[in-house]
Formats: sequence, structure tokens, C-alpha cells
Amino acid sequence: MIPLIFLASLFALPVDIFGAPTDVVPVSGQTIPLVRRNQSPRDVSEWAALAKSQRDNLLAKYGSSKAQKRSTGYNLIVDQEYDSSYYGSLAIGTPAVSFDVILDTGSSDLWVASSSCGTSCGTVATYNPSSSSTFQNLTTPFEITYGSGAAAGYVAQDTVQMAGFSVSSQGFAVVDEVSTDMLTSPVSGLLGLAWQSLASSGQMPLWQTLASSNSWDSALFAVQLTRYTNDSSAQVLEPGGVLNMGYTNSSLYTGSIDYIDIPGTPSYWYIPLTSVTAQGNSVSITSGTTAAIDTGTTNIAGPASSVEAIYAQISGSQPATGEWEGYYSYPCSTTVNVEFSFGGATWSMSPADFAFTQTSSTECIGAFFEATTGTGSPTWIIGDAFLKNVYSVFRYNPASIGFASLSSVAIAENGAGGAVPSATIGVVSAAVTNTSDAPRRHALSASLSTLLFLAFSAVLLL
Repeated sequence: MIPLIFLASLFALPVDIFGAPTDVVPVSGQTIPLVRRNQSPRDVSEWAALAKSQRDNLLAKYGSSKAQKRSTGYNLIVDQEYDSSYYGSLAIGTPAVSFDVILDTGSSDLWVASSSCGTSCGTVATYNPSSSSTFQNLTTPFEITYGSGAAAGYVAQDTVQMAGFSVSSQGFAVVDEVSTDMLTSPVSGLLGLAWQSLASSGQMPLWQTLASSNSWDSALFAVQLTRYTNDSSAQVLEPGGVLNMGYTNSSLYTGSIDYIDIPGTPSYWYIPLTSVTAQGNSVSITSGTTAAIDTGTTNIAGPASSVEAIYAQISGSQPATGEWEGYYSYPCSTTVNVEFSFGGATWSMSPADFAFTQTSSTECIGAFFEATTGTGSPTWIIGDAFLKNVYSVFRYNPASIGFASLSSVAIAENGAGGAVPSATIGVVSAAVTNTSDAPRRHALSASLSTLLFLAFSAVLLL
């Protein structure tokens, strides 16, 4: 009888004995900055390769709790390769280790390179699961494919910190295999900022964990991006703007924020696109057209007919060939003005952002390119070429995107140079435990493993 009593007592233990997450009472909040990174000047063939990679990547991407004490935070951004991408920093594990990650509102997974990644990860900083006391392997395979390559590994949970917020049991992917040259130091991974329904891992994104747990003063995040593409003295890395978490920074915009609701179930950050004009002339777009607002895409993609109509307004433009397929060239001497409306205000795009790169003394490649997205995906992808011109707000509830005009303070940061933010571990001032429904059934903590062993030992004694 004694073994039976012992076995019964094991299953009567409280659930938290088995390593289940528990609520953490947070303290007040804080912020961290984002940085943008640039590479050395490229020749035309390198820009062409980047353009092709971006187009392929986009087609792959879009083709087929208890109330907490609220707070706010910010993360400084770094500008990479003359506005080609923007990254911020976060920290993972106990003790915390900091990593630089691309900020991508067009996907939903957080992943970082593992210490077992090998040569394909180059010299980037890597995450070592064995060094973190709060790591849990969910033993679920992870794989995500981009036009420029793929990343694979497994899904795990650990404590993740960003902008002064700490989330325990946050799901993410530990990547031990990536395509060659997919990661360039100092970037070690990617932070998806779209909705959970898109996550290849099935895990709730970090931002959504914070927004849904009532951790922020306002359930939203906002982005301001800088411009260096037209700065001939720009360095490989430049200050890239800021990611505001839980609030909007009124010093970075003027007037009101024009919000547009997501017209359906949130997945991508997408909204109706109601009008596009080029050189003052209206471009025909299909009724019901939607556009994804994507910080992880450098340029702007649209249906072939609409992109063709834009360049038809530019004298001397023509379709590009080879690796430039889908893009158009046009005379660099032409000032191109494009405007968008998403059902509210009209937003202008700087001619400097329309020019993606220069291929000769007279010819430029435009930022708009042709792409056919998959069924159910937005037909337009609006990337950084437009987002550098506005203060962008991504709101949790009601699910919507807002734009506001940049203030003189924000505009003055373009091309200003200065110290480039580095990945640091900030002071945690607000904490929350991830309690989403994401798969965690395979996770085995040390305490659970020990108790299961004792249970089986008791059975053997019967």
C-alpha cells in the first residue's frame, strides 16, 4: 500500500511543481533604443543581387492573464546598408544575453542563431541554450523560408527582455541551420512583429504577449525610421530611428494620427489601399485592394499593371532585365512624386526614397517593383521606402494602423549621423509571463522529469 499512496501523492501535487508558468507581479516599465546598420558602398551588380533577393523574399513571405502594472519603453534602431534594413536589440535567457535582430512587421516569428549553428552563421553572436537556467526545449521542429534562403531549428521558450519589459516563457525559435550569407554580423536573427496567426512556430509574438497582457500604457507600438540613402557620406551603420512600445512619442510627429482598421482577421498588418498617384496622375487600382505595411521590406511591391502605370508617368522609364527583373529604370534627373491614401489622409513619399539605387551616371532603379502575391495575401507590400516618410503606429485593439506626419525633430535625424546604438541589456522595470495557447506540451523542465522518474519508480515497486 505504501507505494500506491506515494504515487497518488505525486499526482496530487500542485501544477506549479511541474514547471508550469505562473503569473509574475511586475514593477514599472522602461525603454531601449533601436539602431540601423549599413554596409560598405556596393557596385551595381551587388545592388542588383539585393533587389532580386528582396523581390524573391517578398514573394516567399506573401505568396502562398492578470492585470499588470502598465508601462512604456523604447528601443533604438540601427539603419543597415543605406536604408535596406533596420534592426533593434533584445536579450534572451538567464542570465540575459543581448542580440541584434531585424524588425519585421511582415512576419511573426522571433528566431535567433544557435551556438550549434556552425559556419553558416558566420561570426554573429549566438544563443547557447545550455547557458540559460530558464530555457525549455519544446522539441517542435521549426522552419521558415524566405526568397533569399531558409532557417531551420526547433521551438523553445525562455525569458526575453526588450525595451525594459521581461516576458518569461516566451516562445521563439532556436536556429541551427541557415542559408549561406543569410545573417550578417552583428545581426543574429529576426523579430517578427505581425500577428500570431502567421507564426510558423505557432508561438505568440513578443509584442502581442505584452499588448494582450495589459502591460503597456497603450496597447500599441510605433516606428520612426531614418533616411541615409541619399547621404553620400553615410557609414555602414547609422542611427536608424526608434521603436516605441506602449505609447506614441509626440515629439516625433505633428497633428493627429490617422488610424485605419484592419479589414478582417488580423494576420499581416494590412489595410485598404484606396488611391495611388504618380506625378499628380491617378493610378488605377482594383476595388478592395489591400496593402501590407512591412518594416522588413526595403521597397514597395504591387501588381504588374499598377507598377507599369506608375512608371508610365515617368518619361524615359523602361522595364529592367536580368537580376533587375520586375523593377524599372528611369532617368535620375527626373524628380518622381508618389502619394498614397489608405481611406483617410493622403501621404507623400520623398523623391529620394523613390530612387532605390543608381546604375549609371544617368540611370536609376525605382523603388517600386512588380510582384504577384498569393491568394488571400495583400496585393501591395508597402516597405521602408514609404515608411521613412511617416510616423507609423501599430495598434492591438482595435486592430489598426495609424500614420502621422513627421515632426521637425524626426526629420532632422535624417542623415544626421551620430553614435550607433549597440545591443545592450537594459534594466527590467515590467515583467509578464507568457500564458498563450501556443504548443508547449513537449516541454520538459528538470523538476517535471525528476517527478516522472519517481512516479515510474513507484509503479515498478507495486
